[in-house]
Order: sequence, then structure tokens, then C-alpha cells
Amino acid sequence: MQIQEDKAYDDINITPMLDLAYVLLVIFILMCTASVQGIKVNLPHASNAPSKPLTQPRTQAITVNNEGKYALNTEPMTLDQIRQRLSDAKAANPDVNVVIRGDSQTQYQAIMDALAVVGNLGISEVGLATKPANSK
Repeated sequence: MQIQEDKAYDDINITPMLDLAYVLLVIFILMCTASVQGIKVNLPHASNAPSKPLTQPRTQAITVNNEGKYALNTEPMTLDQIRQRLSDAKAANPDVNVVIRGDSQTQYQAIMDALAVVGNLGISEVGLATKPANSK
């Protein structure tokens, strides 16, 4: 009787590889949670009064929806209100930027009216938000 030692393996045993993957996963989880804890300190208490932001935001966003209605930083407004708010923002920070976001179904005139308001205030850093060409 002859023993066949040249027989090819029919399957690959991946159990040791999975064991190694699980051990590495456990080590990774333990290391991540251990590095977050830090030293125990007695933290000071904050007041309940609303705090004022340290800096005013430089970028203001004007949004024009498909109905031609305007919003400044997600707050619905008319063009006159936007003009006043942007004037105040420019007085507080002369380097204010404006981004105009218009719906693809928006009338072109609504975007031009928003650009005119920004231009009349002397704000020179204006951007028009668009989607990348390959996104739908």
C-alpha cells in the first residue's frame, strides 16, 4: 500500500488568521479607550449664563430656495434684513466673506439680487456654492 503525499489541499484553514484578527481588534479597542481617560481633576463649574462667542464668524451664507425666498445663516429674511445684517457684520469685521447658495431651480434674478446687495455693501470676497461635477 502506497501513501499519497503529493495530494493537494482541498481547503485552506483560516481559523488561526481569524484568531489573530480578533486578538488585534481587542488590543486596538483597549488601547483606544485607555488613551482617552487622562488624569482625574476637579473641574471648575461654569455659569448658566449664555456665553458670547470669542470671535464673530467671518463667513456669512445667503441661501435662496427654489421659491426665491432668502435666508441668512439658516434664518429666513428679506433682502432688506440681509442688507442690514451684512452691514452690521461688515462694521464688526471688515474681512467678512459671503457665500451664496442657490437651489438649482431658483430664478437667476433672485441670485443676482443677492449679489447686488453684497456688492453694494462693498464686500469683495463672495463665493457661489455648487456641488462637485460628479455628484448627483
